[in-house]
Amino acid sequence: MYNLFAKISEDAARQLSPVTLAFVGDAVYSLYIRSKEVLCCDAKLAQLQKHTSDAVSAKGQSLLLTKIEKYFSPDEAEIFHRGRNAKKATKSKNASVTDYNRSTGFEAVLGYLYLSGNYERISQLIEGGEQ
Repeated sequence: MYNLFAKISEDAARQLSPVTLAFVGDAVYSLYIRSKEVLCCDAKLAQLQKHTSDAVSAKGQSLLLTKIEKYFSPDEAEIFHRGRNAKKATKSKNASVTDYNRSTGFEAVLGYLYLSGNYERISQLIEGGEQ
């Protein structure tokens, strides 16, 4: 049986492709934002969808990054740069190349933190970055 909260070492997570980390990080960020919206807001589904889609979009993630990037640890900054600069198989239809690349870097950081079991740090980053 699979354990949703199984973790790997930071070194093992660091060895994964940044695009693979971003694949996981995309899901982590989406679930975090959706859960937060459902738990804090008594809203209809259409409103929930609008709020979450704005936040999880490449543009929304890039805006968040302008606030939190300065709080990245050296390891997080390195993962971010690898993700941002990684060659991607697809291109964004609704975002600038810059926003898409930055969001991929951010998602790579979240994937790295999730897979290495650093859940509290995920919350810190998403909520503003300060430790």
